[in-house]
Amino acid sequence: MPLILSAFASGLLFGLGLIVSQMVNPAKVLGFLDIFGNWDPSLALVMGGAVAVSAVGTLIAGRRGVPVLAPRLELPTRRDLDTRLIGGAALFGIGWGLVGLCPGPALTALAFGPWQVLVFVASMIAGMALFRAVPSDWPQVTFRRAAAGGTDDA
Repeated sequence: MPLILSAFASGLLFGLGLIVSQMVNPAKVLGFLDIFGNWDPSLALVMGGAVAVSAVGTLIAGRRGVPVLAPRLELPTRRDLDTRLIGGAALFGIGWGLVGLCPGPALTALAFGPWQVLVFVASMIAGMALFRAVPSDWPQVTFRRAAAGGTDDA
């Protein structure tokens, strides 16, 4: 039960933060992304604050070694880039730039947003279903860093 309550509280705090910071407002987000036009830098402060809080939390979690509400600490270990990661990042960026929404704010905006938000979320779900339909054994190109003094054969 404590795990469910902490997940609920975290999600609620995240959603409220998105609303207060106006990350659920596509016009605000598009103003932030318009760096060559009428740029609105206010969301850079929001993102900087989020990165700082996350960095402190990651540091504390790493030093503690054991999470408060989970059996073990799971931090990402992969450092390689593959076509799926690059393609997904590109699709995310294109969608964010075109619409001014990304998954978290879009789900939050469902509560009060216009019908276009519902279309966005439905498209997002369809994209996730399409990803699941792609076989995991499809050929992938992986980029790795070259070893010191060696060559990279990828």
